Amino acid sequence: MRLLHTSDWHLGRTLHREDLLPAQRAFLDHLVATVRAEEVDAVLVAGDVYDRAIPGLGAVELFDRVLRELAGLGVPVVLIAGNHDSARRLGVAARLIERAGVHLRTEPERCGEPVLLADAHGPVAVYGLPYLEPALVGAGLGAERVSHAAVLAAAMGRVRADLAARPEVTRSVVLAHAFVVGGEVSDSERDIAVGGVPSVPASVFDGVDYAALGHLHGCQTISERVRYSGSPLAYSFSEAAQRKSMWLVDLGPEGEVAARRIDCPVPRALACLRGRLDGLLEDPELARHEQSWVQAVLTDPGRPDRAMERLRARFPYALQLAFEPEGELADGLPSYAARTRGRSDTEIALGFVRHVRGSGPGPDEELLLREATEAAGAAALAEGGGR
Repeated sequence: MRLLHTSDWHLGRTLHREDLLPAQRAFLDHLVATVRAEEVDAVLVAGDVYDRAIPGLGAVELFDRVLRELAGLGVPVVLIAGNHDSARRLGVAARLIERAGVHLRTEPERCGEPVLLADAHGPVAVYGLPYLEPALVGAGLGAERVSHAAVLAAAMGRVRADLAARPEVTRSVVLAHAFVVGGEVSDSERDIAVGGVPSVPASVFDGVDYAALGHLHGCQTISERVRYSGSPLAYSFSEAAQRKSMWLVDLGPEGEVAARRIDCPVPRALACLRGRLDGLLEDPELARHEQSWVQAVLTDPGRPDRAMERLRARFPYALQLAFEPEGELADGLPSYAARTRGRSDTEIALGFVRHVRGSGPGPDEELLLREATEAAGAAALAEGGGR
C-alpha cells in the first residue's frame, strides 16, 4: 500500500505578516498532483491542519478545496487534530464526511478505532491519535500520570488492544502529533510542554508498522518506522536551511517500510544575513538573495538611519530586521535583570540609550536624562510619602 505522509500545513499562517495562502494553495495543488502521479492509495495528515483554533475563511476554503479534490480521486484521507487546531471545530461533521473517504480523528476516545483500508495483500488498520493534552484527556484514557508520555502510552495501549483482536495479517499505521525524543525543533512550533514532560520516547510506537508523526517542522527519520514529514513551507527563519518535503511510504505485504521524500514547491527562498548595513548593500555575493525573504541582523556600532528602507532597496522582500552592535553586551551577564542589578535609574536610562544607538548620549542629552530621572524619582517619593 502506498501512503503519502504529510503534516503541519498551518493553513492561514503568515511569515512576518507576509501572506502565505498563495504558497499554501500551490503546495496543496502539488499534493494532489503527487497523489495522481504516484498512484497514492491513502493520504495521512498528522495534525496542525490550521494555524489557529478559529481559522480565517481563506484557510477554510483551501482545506475544503483539497478534500473535495482528493475525494474526487477516490483516495482516502486520514487526518488528526494537532495542538494548533481546535479539535471540536475540525471534527464537525466528521462521521458524515467519512462517507466520502475523509476520516477525521479528533476525539481521543476514538484512538483505538482504526480506519480500515485494504490492498491485494490484506487489511491495513490506520489509527489516528490527535494531539493529547495530558490535563484534559489523561483521566479519560486511563493514563497513569498527567504527562505526555503517559497519555500517549495509554492511547497506544488501546491501539495494541484493538490490533491484537484483528487477524495476524493486519498491518498497522499510527498517526500522532507529539514531540518524540530525538527530533530537532525550530522556532515556529508552539510549545506542547503544558501538563508535564513534553517529549515521549520513540519506543511508545513499538509494535506498529509505521508511525506518521506531526508537530516538528523539519522532515526527520527517528527510525525506519517512525518519521516526521515536517511542514510543507518554512514558517520561521530558523527553518531556512530545511528541505521541505513529504514522505511517500510503501507498506509491503509483511509490513516492511520503504520511504522516499517528495520535495515541496518553494515559493521563495529564505536568507539569514548578518553584517554592517553598507556591507550587506554592497556585497556582490549577496546578489543571489535579492529575491529571497530576508532576515537581516545589523552589526553596525550605531543604529543606521532608515535601515529597513535602505535594506529593501536591494532586498525588496526583507521581512525582519534586528540589531546586534559589535561589542555589545560583552559583560557576559545572562539577563536584563542581571545587567541592571545595583544600577540607579539614571544609569539604566543611559545604558538603554547606549544599547539602542551603539554609543552613549552626548553631554547635553546626559544632563537631560539625569534631570528627568531624578525628577521622576523625587515625584515617586513625594507620592509615596503622602499616602
